[in-house]
Amino acid sequence: MATTDPRIDAYIERAAPFAQPILVQLRGAVHAGCPAVVETIKWGMPFYMHADRILANMAAFKQHCSFRFWNGREAAERGKSEEAMGQFGRLTTLRDLPPRRELVLVVKQAVALIDAGATNTRAATPRRPAAQPDLPAEFAHALARHKPARQTFEAFSPSQRREYIDWIAEAKRDETRARRLAQALEWLAEGKSRHWKYQGA
Repeated sequence: MATTDPRIDAYIERAAPFAQPILVQLRGAVHAGCPAVVETIKWGMPFYMHADRILANMAAFKQHCSFRFWNGREAAERGKSEEAMGQFGRLTTLRDLPPRRELVLVVKQAVALIDAGATNTRAATPRRPAAQPDLPAEFAHALARHKPARQTFEAFSPSQRREYIDWIAEAKRDETRARRLAQALEWLAEGKSRHWKYQGA
């Protein structure tokens, strides 16, 4: 019997309407291809574990979803894209996915590769670091006046900083931006990353 993680149910429910059927289809294919899969949340995203190793993960963004296998990349060379994280490129509708039978087969192949001792071949491919986005002026000003928050922010990795910068910059209303800015300062002063609630989950 499939074991599911309620946090992934919640993740799918929070996703944009276009993303929900894609995430449901991907989740179902993983369970069909690996009935003993273990679900979890890492870095705020749904992950699927097999034999204590990461089998795959999926994510929903504002305008697309992604899905990738972590080990045995050769199991899913189909449709790989440089534009989005994952082997199937930018997923915006169910039509962007392989047929379900094919997707289940790819999951089984990835499981077999892990069982055979395949390693994460992604690590061998050098990646160009993403350009750091500009720090919003109001965020920079607030950090300059809040030493504990600034020290935490400066000690963070570029990706951790980006999470806060994007979160604040994406706010469309002044009230929302001000609320996020205040929350960011509070969390940073406590040494917390943007997605601290999901860490260690």
